[in-house]
Amino acid sequence: MLAVGVLAGLSVLSLLTYGYLTWDSLGLGPGETEATRTGLGEELGAGAPSSQPHIIFILADDQGFRDVGYHGSEIRTPTLDKLAAEGVKLENYYVQPMCTPSRSQFITGKYQIHTGLQHSIIRPTQPNCLPLDNVTLPQKLKEVGYSTHMVGKWHLGFYRRECMPTQRGFDTFFGSLLGSGDYYTHFKCDSPGICGYDLYENDNAAWDHDNGIYSTQMYTQKVQQILASHNPRKPIFLYIAYQAVHSPLQAPGKYFEHYRSINNINRRRYAAMLACLDEAINNVTLALKKYGYYENSIIIYSSDNGGQPMAGGSNWPLRGSKGTYWEGGIRAVGFVHSPLLKNKGSVCKELVHITDWFPTLITLAEGQIDEDIQLDGYDIWETISEGRRSPRVDILHNIDPIYTKAKNGSWAAGYGIWNTAIQSAIRVNHWKLLTGNPGYSDWVPPQAFSNAGPNRWHNERVSWSAGKTVWLFNITADPYERVDLSARYPDVVKQLLRRLSQFNKTAVPVRYPPKDPRSNPKLNGGVWGPWFKEDEKKKKSDKSKGANKPKKNKNKKKAN
Repeated sequence: MLAVGVLAGLSVLSLLTYGYLTWDSLGLGPGETEATRTGLGEELGAGAPSSQPHIIFILADDQGFRDVGYHGSEIRTPTLDKLAAEGVKLENYYVQPMCTPSRSQFITGKYQIHTGLQHSIIRPTQPNCLPLDNVTLPQKLKEVGYSTHMVGKWHLGFYRRECMPTQRGFDTFFGSLLGSGDYYTHFKCDSPGICGYDLYENDNAAWDHDNGIYSTQMYTQKVQQILASHNPRKPIFLYIAYQAVHSPLQAPGKYFEHYRSINNINRRRYAAMLACLDEAINNVTLALKKYGYYENSIIIYSSDNGGQPMAGGSNWPLRGSKGTYWEGGIRAVGFVHSPLLKNKGSVCKELVHITDWFPTLITLAEGQIDEDIQLDGYDIWETISEGRRSPRVDILHNIDPIYTKAKNGSWAAGYGIWNTAIQSAIRVNHWKLLTGNPGYSDWVPPQAFSNAGPNRWHNERVSWSAGKTVWLFNITADPYERVDLSARYPDVVKQLLRRLSQFNKTAVPVRYPPKDPRSNPKLNGGVWGPWFKEDEKKKKSDKSKGANKPKKNKNKKKAN
């Protein structure tokens, strides 16, 4: 027993000193000794195992299409490479070009035009969040007995308490509410003087966890704790939304060792961040195996959008970057790893979109999708697991009616079917159509990350045709979007414009309110968090009701 006590003491000391790797090296879970682990194992062993799979969805932030070993990157990602090689690589997989849109579509199974979040992202100071009338994936999984946990970046709004992750279906939440922040201090300034702390445990600021631990490692520790304390015979949904590799570009020093030869400082920092993320996912996988989840688990890995070259990311050889509707902004790294797959070690080239995870995972969990929920996603499990054809034939990448209009766009350019000044993009079978202002459109080759800088990219820059607001590409034949076919195939252009018009008829109004001064963290104890109070709304409504009774009161005064 003395030896056990010494080991327990050493494990706590190691965690504080070296981070999350020590649990695996000691074979213990956080806060455990061999004795408590044995007791816990006996307790967890009770009951028959569930036929419902454990679902682990890992979402990386701003990882570029090329930034994984199996896509030819110079950055080493042995864990991702191994998991993907043993699973199914998704090589025709699409997300949205920015953070909030991808996360909202994953958690609802709906396009942005059907949630009102079709413009930009949710800003920290906006009184906005994922609309409360939308049923979420964790809510549906809870209905069929899942324990639901979220670790990492939320970025779906928090202006009122009802918008928080724990009110949207998650049993527990540990992470950040905003889109970015310091990896060590968890502090974020939205603008000068508007700054606050952004690390939460459930509904409260997690000051106790403010120990200067790098967020990628801290989030992995939390995942290990959840897995160590849960019964593996009962189904669990783990949504792990890592902050990495989003800016600011920060990483622990030891991860720079293999990348000192990269001259470009942003690329070097980005490489170190990705190396740390790869190691973190290895530790999550080891924890799944150690605590008895792995054999009945489905691990899904995805980036939320394309990389940002100015911040070290690479989408080569795809065109464009994060924030654009070119392939470099929306075609993502993605794979599924699971012992439950039938066609392991394969590549899926069928069309898959981030909205598809909602119906796919609910079906796998033996849940029910209500008939009144109008989903845009499809159940694509047989496509992934068995290599069958995808039920999906099109993707509405987006219609953003309030994005900066293209100066030369018009109804005439859209054959009277569509106003080409509006930013939109759609994929139908092999064809992709873009209208309006689709965003930064250069191809950024790997050599751009030398010290020469962006001045040397001129040979890949695009010379725009004057007044152009419509582009058509055959993505299957030309995935790099180098040959515009809009002039050659006007009938195809018209067909896709009509499809855009049909989608637009189903759109709900855009939700993009102005900032609210009450959101300032200085008014909330220095913390980013819910500021909208229901009682304030009631007081205002009471005042307005009172304002409707002045004549009666005045008459009384006159009578007196």
